[in-house]
Amino acid sequence: MIISKYNQQTEILETEFTKDVTLDEIVNYITSIKENEIYHRFLKIKINATNSNFNFSVNDLKTIVIENDKLLEKYDFISDAIIVDNPRTTAISMLFQKLAEKNDKFRFNVFSSDEGASAWLENY
Repeated sequence: MIISKYNQQTEILETEFTKDVTLDEIVNYITSIKENEIYHRFLKIKINATNSNFNFSVNDLKTIVIENDKLLEKYDFISDAIIVDNPRTTAISMLFQKLAEKNDKFRFNVFSSDEGASAWLENY
């Protein structure tokens, strides 16, 4: 499950991944951001994935990157911090980071704490 809330004060899209997160949910989440015209065009995203399990394969990362690139056509720049706490989620997140950062309009980083993610986002 994916739940998001845009924090007006910090201008950060705060997202919670819980339980099993599927490829379809990720694609729907990306599409919802793409279709949103209210978010700042230099968007900051903080994802808490500490209570989740990625229920998709490494091969599905290609689909996620393609959808992410479509999203970036609508934004000037996106910085995205994900907080993880298990080896599988960390590994998949780091693979995504390598694939997705080929786009100059996107920065993605993996963190083990909310404090680290928040500090990184402040610098973007």
